[in-house]
This record gives sequence, structure tokens and C-alpha cells, in this order.
Amino acid sequence: MWNLLEKNDKECRKLRDLLEDSALARPEAARIEELSETWAAAEHNHLAACNRCQTAAQDLLATRKIFKGVGSATEMARPWFSTRVMAAIAARERELTEAASTWLAVPKFASRLTLASGVLLLVTGTWLYERPLQAPNQQTKTLAAQESLFEAPPPVNLDDVLVPVQENNP
Repeated sequence: MWNLLEKNDKECRKLRDLLEDSALARPEAARIEELSETWAAAEHNHLAACNRCQTAAQDLLATRKIFKGVGSATEMARPWFSTRVMAAIAARERELTEAASTWLAVPKFASRLTLASGVLLLVTGTWLYERPLQAPNQQTKTLAAQESLFEAPPPVNLDDVLVPVQENNP
């Protein structure tokens, strides 16, 4: 007889677990028939024969009906000190990570800027080195030599001619 009670207890435990799993899978079910639609025939027979399992199923459905409009405690926002502090810490961490992620792009940009400026410097230096020099204009030379507009231009031939005096007097 003890063996029969033990076997019946194991079946009841198994059926109660199945009942809880079905209740989690189908939260909209309001009757035992709706919960037990997917069960095997052995579970249906046990539920019909066992008064304790029928009572447990009725209790489960009544409990679900009572707590239908009540949300879980984890979903409620509590304005307590620790919650506010943790929210402030999380917000500050988000701000710091955003600022850090912004500055992570600077070294990439700086290396590209360095490369571009080096290429520009090389091209400009090559162009200046290869550029032909223009000869200065003659007119600009004479204007540069003349200090003022009112001065007379310098004489072209400044050589003095010296004639020996004794050769003309015999």
C-alpha cells in the first residue's frame, strides 16, 4: 500500500509541475480544460481521478484571477534613494563613455591630416623647386638704380680724356 501512495505522489508532483508550466505558457487560459489541451491522455485521466490535483488546479486558476491586474514588484519604479543613486551613476557613466568615444576618433583624424599635409608640402616644394626663374626686366633695373624721379639720369660715359700738354707745344 505504501508503494501505491508513493507512486500516486510522484504522479501528482509531475502533474502539478505540468500544470505550472502550462499556466506559464498560456497566461490567458481561465479554465482547466484550456490549460490541459496539449497534455497526454494519462495526465487527463489522473486529473479526472485525483481530487488533490483538481484542487491544486482550481487554486492556481483562482490565484491567477486574483492577481490578474497586479504588476510584479520588479516592474514598479521605486523612488528610493538607492534607486536614484544607481540611476545617476548609470547616467554619468553613459556621459563619460560618449565623451570618450568622441575623442577616440581624433587620433584617426590626426593621422589622416598629417598624411595630407605632408603630401601637400611635398607637392608644393617640388613645384617651387622646378619653377623656372624669370629674368628681371631692364627697365625695372634702371628704375631701381635711380633714387628719385627728379634726379637726372647718370651720364653714360664717365671716362675723362687727358691730353698730354707737351705734345701740342713744340
